[in-house]
Amino acid sequence: MKERKRMYHKLPSKRYAETLQFLQSVLPAPATILDLGVRNPFTEIMEENGYIVYNTNGEDLDLLPEIVKKHSVDAVTAFEIFEHLIAPFNVLRAIESPKLIATIPLDLWFAKAYRSKTDKWDRHYHEFEDWQFDWLLEKSGWKTIKKEKWTSPIHKIGFRPVLRKFTPRYYAVYAER
Repeated sequence: MKERKRMYHKLPSKRYAETLQFLQSVLPAPATILDLGVRNPFTEIMEENGYIVYNTNGEDLDLLPEIVKKHSVDAVTAFEIFEHLIAPFNVLRAIESPKLIATIPLDLWFAKAYRSKTDKWDRHYHEFEDWQFDWLLEKSGWKTIKKEKWTSPIHKIGFRPVLRKFTPRYYAVYAER
C-alpha cells in the first residue's frame, strides 16, 4: 500500500482529476471502455471508479488502425494518444464505437513540441490547436458534443511556469457518431 501511495504521489494529479471528472460527466460508470494505449495508472483510476477497461497493447496504431475494432465497447478513450500518431485520421475512422472521449495537449506558443531523448515512441508528432482537433474529428465522421480545456501548472520558477498557470494545456472532447 505504501508503494502505491508513493506512485500516486508522482502522478499528474490535476490532469487525472480533470480527465476523470470529464469522463464521468459524459459517460457515467459502469461502462465498458477501449482505452487506446498501454495499461497505465489512469487505467487503474478508471477501474477504481467503476469502468471496465480494455487497453491496446502498444501496437503501432498508424500501421494497425483496425486494432480499435477488437472489442465491442460503450466508448473509446484516447487520453494523450493522438498527438503521437502520424495519421490519427485513420484510427478515428476505424473506431466503431458510437462514443469517443479524447484529450490532447494543446500547442503552446511558448513551448516546443515534446520529444523524449531516450524513448523513440515518446514524442509528439502533432500538438494541435483546438480548432485543428475539432476539424480532424469532423472530417473523420465525429460530431463534437462537449469540450473543455484546463491548465497544467508546474511548480517551478520562470516565465514559462507562470504562463502555464493561465494558458490551457489540455483539451478534452466528447464526440459521437
